[in-house]
Amino acid sequence: SYFGDKSSCVENGNTLNLTSSSSVRGPNSARIGKTPLSSARSGCRSHTPLMGYSATSSSAVSAHTVASVIVAVVEGRGLARGEVGMASIDLKNPEIILSQFADNTTYAKVITKLKILTPLEIIMSNTACDASNTTKLFNLVTEHFKNVTFTTVQRKYFNETKGLEYIEQLCASEFSTIFMEVQSKYYCLAAAAALLKYVEFIQNAVYAPKSLKVRFQGSEKTAMIDSSSAQNLELVINNRDSRNGHTLFGVLNYTKTPGGSRRLRSNILEPLVDAETINMRLDCVQELLQNEELFFGLQAVISKFLDTEQLLSVLVQIPKQDTVKTAESKIANLIYLKHTLELVEPLKAALRSCNAQLLKAYYNSLEDARFGIILEKITAVINDDARYTKGCLSMRTQKCYAVKPNISEFLDIARRTYTEIVDDIAGMITQLGEKYSLPMKTSFSSARGFFIQMNADCSTLPNGQLPSEFTKITKMKNTYSFTSADLIKMNERCQESLREIYHMTYVIVCKLLNEIYEHIHCLYKLSDIVSMVDMLLSFAHACTLSDYVRPEFTDTLAIKQGWHPILEKIAMDKPVSNNTYLTEGNNFVIITGPNMSGKSTYLKQIALCQIMAQIGSYVPAEYCSFRIAEQIFTRIGMDDDIETNASTFMKEMKEITYIIQNANDKSLIIIDELGRGTSAEEGIGICYAACEYLLNLKGFTLFATHFLELCHIDALYPNVENYHFEVQHVRSSAGNKEKIAYTYTLSKGYTEEKNYGLKAAEVSSLPLSIILDAKEITNHIAQQILHRQKRTPEMVKQRAAYHLAMRLVQTARNSRLDPDSLRVYLQALKKKFEASCRAPGKNDE
Repeated sequence: SYFGDKSSCVENGNTLNLTSSSSVRGPNSARIGKTPLSSARSGCRSHTPLMGYSATSSSAVSAHTVASVIVAVVEGRGLARGEVGMASIDLKNPEIILSQFADNTTYAKVITKLKILTPLEIIMSNTACDASNTTKLFNLVTEHFKNVTFTTVQRKYFNETKGLEYIEQLCASEFSTIFMEVQSKYYCLAAAAALLKYVEFIQNAVYAPKSLKVRFQGSEKTAMIDSSSAQNLELVINNRDSRNGHTLFGVLNYTKTPGGSRRLRSNILEPLVDAETINMRLDCVQELLQNEELFFGLQAVISKFLDTEQLLSVLVQIPKQDTVKTAESKIANLIYLKHTLELVEPLKAALRSCNAQLLKAYYNSLEDARFGIILEKITAVINDDARYTKGCLSMRTQKCYAVKPNISEFLDIARRTYTEIVDDIAGMITQLGEKYSLPMKTSFSSARGFFIQMNADCSTLPNGQLPSEFTKITKMKNTYSFTSADLIKMNERCQESLREIYHMTYVIVCKLLNEIYEHIHCLYKLSDIVSMVDMLLSFAHACTLSDYVRPEFTDTLAIKQGWHPILEKIAMDKPVSNNTYLTEGNNFVIITGPNMSGKSTYLKQIALCQIMAQIGSYVPAEYCSFRIAEQIFTRIGMDDDIETNASTFMKEMKEITYIIQNANDKSLIIIDELGRGTSAEEGIGICYAACEYLLNLKGFTLFATHFLELCHIDALYPNVENYHFEVQHVRSSAGNKEKIAYTYTLSKGYTEEKNYGLKAAEVSSLPLSIILDAKEITNHIAQQILHRQKRTPEMVKQRAAYHLAMRLVQTARNSRLDPDSLRVYLQALKKKFEASCRAPGKNDE
């Protein structure tokens, strides 16, 4: 092997008798495969090795949907239960991601991370999956990932010592600082050991020494969005149709490469929490929007890149067996590597005049001499004209003539033979066309090889049929495809000649790869640059299609005239825009309004804007300022939640329990229609208790409800603000019926639409006497509640003092006013405070 001794990376597979085995059904009908790495019975399960993949260009939209990630998960035992280690590798990207963290009994962090990875397969210890005593972690994971293959591996392969050895052997020198990060993180090292052993087994290949990118991904560097919230907000998958692009990913995805698409997806699901890094991205987007030449220049270069990550993955794997398919793949990928390296200079040229700090850093990274060294070595052996092309015959020709002439005499002879055979095939088909006076032409497909194609109406054929010497005839409309016995023999000769060419070319390619291998790790840097620039271009592109603005980061959530980004893409007209304002002193907002007035849309809009800001995108608003959120929680109710049952109520309770257990002072919490699955009394009680708990946090909470009794909580908590969505009552032309017109406009105070049920009853066929009785009882109960919740003058004064204090603190932190303007502002605050102390506000009585 051109990468060195295979045995240095992996034990001989035969000593473990690693063969495939059958799939069985585990708890919750999850598909579980057991390999002889475990103690299960041996059977037959086939894996499709991904060694033969070529880094061809693919659809950026579909790139993130094809699962290719394998994840190993292991949990501590005894007192260490709850400490979880994870290791994952994408079979199309030579990067190992290690994670280790303490999780609670809901295992929310594990589920969230797995949802983000969208695994093809999950590996767990056989002790966790024992049918008689499965762990809670295993049960929860299988419940959430019913369509993912589970494989059990003997616990002994989850070995932290072996894992550290693997990392030391396989980690590229550029990423060697990982040793300091993970040497005491035993569980993620144990997961890495089992993962790499298993991947080598199913791939029938080992990774070359010092070839992989290894990084530790801590949960403190990104915001956590649980899987339920990601689903509620339709971040990457539309809830009604998974193929529909009406998602946040669909709104922002104008990427040109599979790597850019993958990066965008992972950023949406795990937004940044470092304001400095976010602002560096925003500087880039701003420059791209202001400099049209830079935008189009970069876009033109980026669109020519193939899947650099997948290319790297193939290049760093050592096949255990040299086959024709392996040889063909390596030759193709060397051509792709040449194509990729030839784009480095154009990319540098496009970045040369940029001013943004991040883009300058990328330009400097591309100054790496290794790019030129690799390309020089490649062009010494590979033809200058060899390049990536579309079409199987065209690419086959590129591979066949990839190596320059006069490097191998035997290869030159073999290629001349191949050329003669191809010419003979073309000549033979021409002669057949002349013989039968038919318009035959030479065609090619990867499945059939060379065959004959002809456009003709059957009426022009003798007796309406082709001559008897032609076989394997297919017809589509007026196009015939067929072959002959002589052509089949010629194809066999052609294939034999091609195998010789590939074999000899492969030997030369392996020697070349051996020479350039020590420099190849600069491609990790290039891959990172291409995917990031692609994502930033995508953000800029999205901005040109709508009036987005650059967000600021302060201690306040303030959005002026913001709108829902996904709704804007769907709707014919621009959605109604609304304001949002939360500070440390007013961090809890209660929102009321009738069904379909816009509450749920508004709540989702705020969360989506927060995520857009934290990934470095502009935001749909006239102005916006955000406080960095470390967690984003959403509990979104549906309008049909009125028709609920016990299971729906239990789902509500699970969601609110999860939020309460995990929320902190840096959370953005969005709750919609809690308590609709039970009686009004219980619903109000649960809502009130949940609100009081969340009010003790400094997190920002928006709470939409139909329980108007909840609005009076602002009498006890001065950090609560009430808002409502306005509606208008319009009488029909006949004048006897009234209907509601929705304005979708948010206003301060709680809704005046108090008795939706009574209004519905009035337009129904209920007897008038029942409606009048219902109104009287409702008014009586409402008066009792208002009497109990009436504010005293002392409460009004305390609330005013609280709001004044919060405004003063906020001014001291953030004010950029000059002394005279500040004096005027403070005088206005004083007047507002004095007025608030004298008179109760609207809706107080």
